[in-house]
Formats: sequence, C-alpha cells, structure tokens
Amino acid sequence: MSPKKHPNKVIREAIEHALANGWHMVEAGSSAHCFCRLRCGIPEHSGHMMSIWSTPKNPENHARQILRKVRQCRPMELRPKDSE
Repeated sequence: MSPKKHPNKVIREAIEHALANGWHMVEAGSSAHCFCRLRCGIPEHSGHMMSIWSTPKNPENHARQILRKVRQCRPMELRPKDSE
C-alpha cells in the first residue's frame, strides 16, 4: 500500500523530496490536524522529525519548512559507503 498523498501539491512535492532523501513517513494518530509525521532515517536522530499539517495557514511556507528540515539532516549523505 502506497503512502497517502497530501491534498496540497506544494506540500506533497516537499514530502516526496523528504522521502527521496531518506526520511520516513509515519501515519498520524488521532490528531485531526496532523496529516503525518516525517522522521529522519538515521536511528540515532530520534529527535529529527516534523509534523505535517493537513491544512496549514500558508502551504508554501509549510513546504519550505519541510525542505529546510530535510536540508538540516540528510540521512542518505550520512550513511557509510561500501568499502571497495
């Protein structure tokens, strides 16, 4: 089953960028306003997460916040490379 898609295109693209950079989408609990949570893919970075809102006041700003958070921690770059 594929992850659910955010109704706003700009936020959906930011979420897809986060997933492509090693972040994980966690389904929202019973919160009415939280669409999902994004978590960093590095186990040691348990505090690196962000709530994604269903209907933020300014979707473009919310998408920029997502991109900024992903730039702060990129799991794909931090993984050890295979030794040759």
